[in-house]
Amino acid sequence: MSYPSAPPSYDETTRGAAPYPTQPGGYPQPGGFPQPGGYPQPGGYPQPGGYPQPGGFPLPGGFPVPGGPPGPHQPMPAMPPLPVIPPTVPLNPGGRDNYGSPESDMEGFTSNSWDDKKVRHTFIRKVYLIIAAQLAVTVGFVALFTFCSPVQTFVSRTPAMYYVSYAVFLVTYIVLVCCEGPRRRFPWNLILLAIFTLAMSYMTGTIASFYNTKSVFLCLGITTLVCVAVTVFCFQTKVDFTSCTGLFCVLGIVVFVTGIITAVVLSFKYVPWLHMLYAAIGAIAFTLFLAYDTQLILGNRKHTISPEEYIYGALKIYLDIVYIFTFLLQLVGKR
Repeated sequence: MSYPSAPPSYDETTRGAAPYPTQPGGYPQPGGFPQPGGYPQPGGYPQPGGYPQPGGFPLPGGFPVPGGPPGPHQPMPAMPPLPVIPPTVPLNPGGRDNYGSPESDMEGFTSNSWDDKKVRHTFIRKVYLIIAAQLAVTVGFVALFTFCSPVQTFVSRTPAMYYVSYAVFLVTYIVLVCCEGPRRRFPWNLILLAIFTLAMSYMTGTIASFYNTKSVFLCLGITTLVCVAVTVFCFQTKVDFTSCTGLFCVLGIVVFVTGIITAVVLSFKYVPWLHMLYAAIGAIAFTLFLAYDTQLILGNRKHTISPEEYIYGALKIYLDIVYIFTFLLQLVGKR
């Protein structure tokens, strides 16, 4: 009877067996992940340069591809430039551009100034053309009332026509000065100005009919010289009459009060020296008013007239010239 043998020893058990892997690379390497069907082979990790570089986005081909990194025959494409964002600068006061360069400022200033000058020159030309037409009508009335004896007789016998013309003059003057709508609306502004000119011309002709021909021509010549001298002076001088509005208001009040006093006194008794004084004050005052109104039209002063107010500008200067003529006629004229 045999007894079972003892269990095999460790040497006998392990003899001829290879329970552990004997091939290099059989164990998983640090950081590797098992792939389907086996362990990762050497070279399965991404090589340096395969990850995106700082400051850019990953480029095509930058990641590892199956089988290894791109070889030397596959160059990496160049990195595209970063997009440029233009600076945002707010506009500066005064109409400058985004960069506020002196050249751009000068170009804009020159252009605006040139446009303003062209508009102002057109306005001045239009005003003086209207004034020339008004003065031509007035001189025609004065010549008719001075040289035509039947007209002189009719005027002397019908003083009511003078007061009618004065009423028409006053109404049209108030409408043109106080109402902006009719003053700027064509053709009503020209119609009102024509009626105003006819009424004023009739009044001036009536006054001139009471003086002899030499006095009328003398006063016409003096008025022309005064107006030309004042206009040239206003074009050349740097003195700003428009900045003295208060002084001219006081001067207007003085002329108005003096006229009322003279009218009241002369209605009772004729005083020659008072009449002469009033005429002298009126001639000087309206010469200054002519300078003031001329600078209002020329512009580049403290106060100016809008280029749309050519009717108002012509009205003011025409009145100044006519009043200078009538006051000179009362001052140096002879009946």
